Amino acid sequence: MRFRNKPWAAEYIAEHSYYCILGPENRKGKWHEVFGNEHPIHIEVGTGKGTFITEMAKANPHINYIGIELFESVVVKALERAVVANVPNVKLLNVNAEKLTEYFDKNEVDRVYLNFSDPWPKKRHAKRRLTYKTFLDLYKSVLVPKGEIHFKTDNRGLFEFSLMSFSEYGLLLNYVSLDLHNSDYEGNIMTEYEEKFSSKGFPIYRCEVQYKE
Repeated sequence: MRFRNKPWAAEYIAEHSYYCILGPENRKGKWHEVFGNEHPIHIEVGTGKGTFITEMAKANPHINYIGIELFESVVVKALERAVVANVPNVKLLNVNAEKLTEYFDKNEVDRVYLNFSDPWPKKRHAKRRLTYKTFLDLYKSVLVPKGEIHFKTDNRGLFEFSLMSFSEYGLLLNYVSLDLHNSDYEGNIMTEYEEKFSSKGFPIYRCEVQYKE
């Protein structure tokens, strides 16, 4: 996927370092100090334009949210949204999720959200999927014991792959929906992609899984 370059993005990020944390490797093990409280920390890997994480933060002021986004031209849109919303329990990181352990300590994160991740449909690219076993290892290394992953996608192939990956890893399946918007699930907050795909009639798949220890 190609993103339009935003020459002003770096400067905007630097000007709003309260929300988009610079040098996050220096905050490892200190995120509760960054937020100034001991509330649970939930991270979204691939936060996109920030609708989900910002709305979650507004709905749950007792939870701290950290959005992780690789692309500067995308994270700056999430940053604009966070600035307008003026929610103190949101922070953003413009980093690669593959280096998660450089930014978070063991047992520092309570929940991981994976929303509409790149499906990497070709079989040879399976290792790049955010629900592949190496990523599950990565999440486990920063999550509290019995930490959770909440996963949403419109891609049935990725959903089936992910359920299999979770099962093979030994994760507990606490919730699954093959059509979220026509289910009895309450409190769903949509992402930008979710609004787009659901408006076209595509079913949204969702599951919640938990590490056994």
